[in-house]
Amino acid sequence: MAASSPKRNVPQPGLEIDLLSTSSEQFSGVEYSAYYVHLKVVVPHIGDVSALWLRPANARWALVLAHGAGAGMNHPFLGKLAHELAGAEVATFRYQFPYMEQRRRVPDPPAVLQSVVRAAVRMAGETAPDLPMLAGGKSMGGRMTSQAAAEHGSELAPELEKVQGLVFFGFPLHPPGRPGTKRAEHLAQVRTPMLFLQGTRDQFADLKLLRPICANLGARATLHEIGTADHSFHVLKSSGKTDAEIMHELAQSVRAWAQTLSRSASPHARE
Repeated sequence: MAASSPKRNVPQPGLEIDLLSTSSEQFSGVEYSAYYVHLKVVVPHIGDVSALWLRPANARWALVLAHGAGAGMNHPFLGKLAHELAGAEVATFRYQFPYMEQRRRVPDPPAVLQSVVRAAVRMAGETAPDLPMLAGGKSMGGRMTSQAAAEHGSELAPELEKVQGLVFFGFPLHPPGRPGTKRAEHLAQVRTPMLFLQGTRDQFADLKLLRPICANLGARATLHEIGTADHSFHVLKSSGKTDAEIMHELAQSVRAWAQTLSRSASPHARE
């Protein structure tokens, strides 16, 4: 049913809006009013990509959420996650990478992907300037976000300066069956707090390798392990949990971690 929301939740003037709707949703037993906005993100020298902004009326944070290599922003996983996050007072700004927008199978070069990350973060900030910003994504999307953040403070990534924390839903440390840590080398250059949400059966991240990486990052890194979950966060029956319960756990973990950032006197505090 239609629901009214405070005027402050309406996107800022001047944004290219394809569709704006309001509704009352119930997900995992949590009812909330939200705005759904279909947008276009303008990426300099690359073109436009689609985006989807979901803001609950009681939003306290905004998460710029990138998709993984094999599925776009409308994949059921990201859709369910966005709703769970809305129920946890986290608005989400999902967006497409160009190859997915153009229905190509091979991901764009890292430089292109990182340009899109920066453009999406910039537009999310324009859409909700009143909300503290987080950024990250599923698998490759999270890694590209962290690589863009590794350039924090340089002339290439001024947009990332406002991001208070990075969230990884399954950081892809290495290809399956090929353990290594090269993909994590840039994390030492990331000055923003990071939350790693990892399944213990994730074949893209051997926890024996990821745990010491997080330990070496010190207070900047928080590792939350999901027992028996794979890279898609599917869990075994032996875990005693359902996939829906895991999705709820992911969202609540983001909320609890974001609260620690809000309480911190300096979100970008260095070690």
